[in-house]
Amino acid sequence: MNQILCFGDSNTWGYDPVSKQRFSAGIRWTGRLRYRLLEKNIKVLEDGLCGRTTVYEDETRPGRKGIDSIRAAFDKKNEIDAVVIMLGTNDCKTFNKSSAISIANGMDDCLDIVLEHVAAKNVLLLSPIHLGENVWHEEYDTEFCKGSVEVSKGLKKEYEKIAKKRGVYFLSASDYVVPSREDQEHLNEFGHRVLADVIYNKIIQMNSNCA
Repeated sequence: MNQILCFGDSNTWGYDPVSKQRFSAGIRWTGRLRYRLLEKNIKVLEDGLCGRTTVYEDETRPGRKGIDSIRAAFDKKNEIDAVVIMLGTNDCKTFNKSSAISIANGMDDCLDIVLEHVAAKNVLLLSPIHLGENVWHEEYDTEFCKGSVEVSKGLKKEYEKIAKKRGVYFLSASDYVVPSREDQEHLNEFGHRVLADVIYNKIIQMNSNCA
């Protein structure tokens, strides 16, 4: 591996649930990963976008379909030879009328593009964290409903199936981290630190297997 694209939504961008701004590079998982992998001569490209989905249009914000923007990332000719991809949380919003299976199918479509450019052995698919039980309440994010929480919990199983079918590596973020109490949706500083360590260890394993 020489250059890894970390592609995802607000939890990849580094949204701080308290300040509602972006965590600094030293806090967000992508930034921490970038610092550590520099020692291995591996570069990290951070490509997170708030509201990004797999294949769903956003009702109020254009340009959020991951399938379009990941194609654009490769069109930039950045010599990307590895990808870490984590999407699906925003797909759970009520207006998408989605299921865990339909979201996984959207991720599968995104992987169609990824695997045109990157070998499966260099792709790490992450299922996202679960939404908090109260995320749909008035004080949090009413774009979600109670059913959105259950859909988010089903993503691990469906994403793992996709990973096996595609022959890519897999991790479930929800096995290691949970959403913050502040907004029931985004990682806090501790969550970013834990996730960075988990992904770093997996990438080192992947890179060793490629040697």
